Amino acid sequence: MPEASISGGPGPLALSGELTADTVPQLYRTGRRAIEQGGAALELDLAGVRRADSAGLALLIDWLAYARQRQCALRYTHLPANLEALAGLSEVTALLRG
Repeated sequence: MPEASISGGPGPLALSGELTADTVPQLYRTGRRAIEQGGAALELDLAGVRRADSAGLALLIDWLAYARQRQCALRYTHLPANLEALAGLSEVTALLRG
């Protein structure tokens, strides 16, 4: 099974591994907890993401919505090329670039 994890803190967090339908369930709660503990602002570095699919993109959008609900400014940095392409096809690049 593919693996993914969120590490770091305090300060910027890093997402690494595969951001796919196989890993979204394990990341969902971890990401929401990080947002809850992130305070007013949180940065998530995606440089370590090796592969992403539409489920992974949906998770990133969900986290943005959850962060806004909690009044946390969530920012993604170092989006991998395949995730940028997928976001472009889905016309959500502006959401991820905040």
